[in-house]
Amino acid sequence: MIDFLLFAVFTGLLLHGIHRKAIARIQGRPGPPIWQEILHSLKFSFKETWIPATASEVLFVAVVLVALGIWSAALFILLLEGSILMLFGIYMLHKIVEHGLGLSSGSPYGKFGAIRSVISAASEIPLFATIGAIYFVTGSLQLSDIIAYQAANGPLLLLMPPVAAAMYIVILSKMHYSPFAIIEAKEIVSGNRTEHFGVWRAALDVAFSLKTFVLLYAFVLIFIGGIPFAAVLVLMLLLLLSLSFVCALCPMLSPYDTVTMQSLATALVAVYLVAVVVIA
Repeated sequence: MIDFLLFAVFTGLLLHGIHRKAIARIQGRPGPPIWQEILHSLKFSFKETWIPATASEVLFVAVVLVALGIWSAALFILLLEGSILMLFGIYMLHKIVEHGLGLSSGSPYGKFGAIRSVISAASEIPLFATIGAIYFVTGSLQLSDIIAYQAANGPLLLLMPPVAAAMYIVILSKMHYSPFAIIEAKEIVSGNRTEHFGVWRAALDVAFSLKTFVLLYAFVLIFIGGIPFAAVLVLMLLLLLSLSFVCALCPMLSPYDTVTMQSLATALVAVYLVAVVVIA
């Protein structure tokens, strides 16, 4: 599984590069090469590493290790076709990373990012609706059972499109340059990552590349089912490009507008479930 972990890191960084390139091309700019994020990670790995004098040293380092640990664990859950409840529990633990990154540095920009990460917890509301809807329809939260259900009944993407849309918004909220990426807004420099440089930034890039790979991979498995891995990679790329299109054309929302949009997504899933129950 270690070899697949390395593959996921490399692919995740490449996906980030494709994401930046696609956004640039849609906006009429040349953009960086698609391997730019890989080069960034290597560059930061060899840069001088320090901890700011205003930082909480233990938290400053620990939160980076937590980010690496939770997304590595999430990848193994997917490979073992375990519980999506555990998978999405890790997604919620990522909120600790976002909040801790900002608070640990002592930077005012990082603190603003940490505060906004609390507001962005609204992204977890559609997540709960997604979990509930999947359990209601398939009767299980085990990924292996969900894949088997789709083999017998067809992809959940076609059976439950509003639920897939809610999950799509969950993934969109964690993409760079997303309209929901309020913790990375330009007015707060790099947000909660402002003071993390050197090997710390390289490790964060690795962790966030795993996050992107895991979320895209999870969407394909949960809503398309068990298909050849080559086809999974193609669908992950197409999903990423659709997210890039949204990020390129939609301006960043205000913190409170993000809550409104994500709450509406939850309401859509709730109405859908009520309609399913009534029809059934």
